[in-house]
Amino acid sequence: MSEARDVRLARTLTEVPYMRFLGMSADLAGDEMTAVLPFSQHLVGNVLLPALHGGVIGAFLEMTALCQLSLLEPLRRQPRTIDVTIEYLRPGRAVTTYARADVRKVGRRIANVHVEAWQEARALPVAALRGHFMLSPSEESAS
Repeated sequence: MSEARDVRLARTLTEVPYMRFLGMSADLAGDEMTAVLPFSQHLVGNVLLPALHGGVIGAFLEMTALCQLSLLEPLRRQPRTIDVTIEYLRPGRAVTTYARADVRKVGRRIANVHVEAWQEARALPVAALRGHFMLSPSEESAS
């Protein structure tokens, strides 16, 4: 069971080109996944601070949600984003960023996910996402 989850997560991280561009990875510990965005100069949006580009932070949050959804059950294809709302809470400094997704509800076709990203202290998030995603269950899980 956990080996299948590891394979689904690894496939998600390699199949989505933007995840590769970001340099994103994920750590699994039991049933919790922590997404990791290592700092890289090409992710900076404000060179004076320096701070991560807001689009990079938003994409990292969305990709974290997709990774978490890939762990739930086999899907025919990647979940599709319906809508997301992102709250930027603090500047994303030029350090490694972490994120965790909480799948709040999974229906037959739609999932509701909440994601928080932080840098050095989880209690001080830099951004949060609330989103809805369209699911495509595999034929074997639909029966």
